[in-house]
Amino acid sequence: MYEELKQQAAAAARELLDIAKLEADDILVVGCSSSEAHGKRIGSDSDEDIGKALFEGIWEEANLRRVYVAAQCCEHLNRALIIEGAAARAYALPRVNVVPQKHAGGAFATAAYAAFDEPYAVEELRCARAGLDIGDTLIGMHMEKVCVPVRLSTRSIGEAHLVACRTRPKYIGGPRAIYEEHL
Repeated sequence: MYEELKQQAAAAARELLDIAKLEADDILVVGCSSSEAHGKRIGSDSDEDIGKALFEGIWEEANLRRVYVAAQCCEHLNRALIIEGAAARAYALPRVNVVPQKHAGGAFATAAYAAFDEPYAVEELRCARAGLDIGDTLIGMHMEKVCVPVRLSTRSIGEAHLVACRTRPKYIGGPRAIYEEHL
């Protein structure tokens, strides 16, 4: 089961990264309910093995492209994020003091904290260029403007609903403006 979940997460991340055209040092934010992934209500049955499998699948794909992963914590930590210290410094994100746990932060963020070389907790981003929401965890607050949905071939991971997004530059200028469609 864990290997299958890891592969599903990796496939979703790979597809999103291809579509979103992220560059090195961009941020991919991930919200993940391990409870939802195995058919339970969000926040009710956190599973560390599932959180680790999902994190590893996504992180491996992001690392191939030198993209940072920001792991959103659960609502008990006000949806703070765990991110590599290098990313926090590069984006001037103030560090806060908390260590995610299974029932306060969630299994996915706990796996990220254990895996990162220098894990930092930050309260918010507002600069992620793409996102994966596994289990309806609500990641939009961490996205750079303008966030647009991405339809992936994968619609769920395990039993968790999957939503993906990317960002694009704002359209400005009104009816006379011309836009670059590839952005």
